[in-house]
Amino acid sequence: MELSNIEPFLEDKTIFITGATGFLAKILVEKILRVKPNVKKLFLLVRASDTKSARKRFNDEVMQTELFSVLREKIGANNLNSLVEEKVFPVAGDISFEDFGIENSEMKNEMFKEIDIIINAAATTRFDERYDIAMNINALGALNVLKFAKRCENVKIIVHVSTAYVCGEGKGVIPEKSFILGETLNKNSKLDIDVERKVIEDKLKELEAQSLTTKEVTMAMRDLGIQRANLHGWPNTYSFTKAMGEMLLGHLKENLQLVIIRPTIITSTYKEPFPGWIEGVKTVDSFILAYGKGIMNFCFGDPNSNIDAIPGDMVVNSILAAIRAHIGNQYSSSQEFIYHISSSGRNPLKSSDIRLFMFHYFTKNPWINKDGNIIKVGMPTLFSSMDSFRKYISTYYWPWLKILELANLLSWRRFDKTYKDLERKIDMAIRLSELYKPYLLFHGSFDDANTERLRMEIKERNMDDVFNFDPSCIKWEDYFMKTHLPGAVKHIF
Repeated sequence: MELSNIEPFLEDKTIFITGATGFLAKILVEKILRVKPNVKKLFLLVRASDTKSARKRFNDEVMQTELFSVLREKIGANNLNSLVEEKVFPVAGDISFEDFGIENSEMKNEMFKEIDIIINAAATTRFDERYDIAMNINALGALNVLKFAKRCENVKIIVHVSTAYVCGEGKGVIPEKSFILGETLNKNSKLDIDVERKVIEDKLKELEAQSLTTKEVTMAMRDLGIQRANLHGWPNTYSFTKAMGEMLLGHLKENLQLVIIRPTIITSTYKEPFPGWIEGVKTVDSFILAYGKGIMNFCFGDPNSNIDAIPGDMVVNSILAAIRAHIGNQYSSSQEFIYHISSSGRNPLKSSDIRLFMFHYFTKNPWINKDGNIIKVGMPTLFSSMDSFRKYISTYYWPWLKILELANLLSWRRFDKTYKDLERKIDMAIRLSELYKPYLLFHGSFDDANTERLRMEIKERNMDDVFNFDPSCIKWEDYFMKTHLPGAVKHIF
């Protein structure tokens, strides 16, 4: 995809991207280099001790991935290396710190003078992350991005990548609206971010006094995050801390142009740079992985619930489209723009659909384990309530586990591996179901009126082929059977 006939809206622009080694940022960097090599500079924030380490990590974890094979083939390996050397500048730093802890003052001053566009793609996406870590990255990290932007002389826009599920679980159409600082989802509590920080501080002191192991502290801080999220109406620590990040940005942005991109469940690439590239186990893929490997043949979720999925390259296209629409100041900087990058409103995908896709795919293409055994799968059982799911576990699995436990003790641990494997399967099934319940029992859809207007504007400029993020063009059966499931098997199994 070339941009030769399209206005060069990124020409001579300097872009700063956080979370540069993450799944989404990698697709974004590849796309920019492939279609806009006349961009001036890309500053990429990479967690590393110094510039040399940042460059090495970028080369190892980003440039060496298969994702860049299309660009490498298109322009040649030497030309790609030259392009990266000329345009790409990995910056050693951490979003958790003010000014990202950048120690290279010369580079930092250069960034303050040159940056035109900031894209905050840094996040910890683990749903039950430690509360202190999630707070530092997802909430306070967003604030650090804003503070840094205010020191940049020429910054024109901040694009903050959030999640549509900051709106929580629910039914009906969920609007593209911003949060007011202190707003909660349950309406019965008031959220004070300073209080939340104090809760974290006090809990860490309490745990330190108990001389616990690192694992015990981690589990306690994970539990705390879920408890605080639930208290204020959010289903998990991830969506809760991302909501706080949005609140801080909206409240303190002043005259800066702020755009918030809220994708739903991000899946493998639809077309660019090639179909099916994915990295890391995402929401839906946890069940696909467990099912395909024969770990469990049942899952939790209402057959009629919406699994709102959107391919990663479409999310990246929406980011670039939003920059194109906003950078010319057609929109007032006093407004805050939110875009739901979703599929449930225009092209819904049901739990029952994915269940069928998984069954048909792994029946035709069974996984072969490390011992060379073919994993045979059956139609997965789907439970539409936690009660029915727990009843099934307690009826069919707990008794067998108890028998195995006793037999294992009486036989001097002869059945140790079998017992531990079954225990692991049960624990995984319960944990995944609890963690993903809001996504698997989702009967609503996300309003995308703002997003549709953005799509229309891009179409009017004849850029919709280059920046396609229209979910209505996806044929879900083709996408899962020919793109996503083969991609998941290749890249994450």
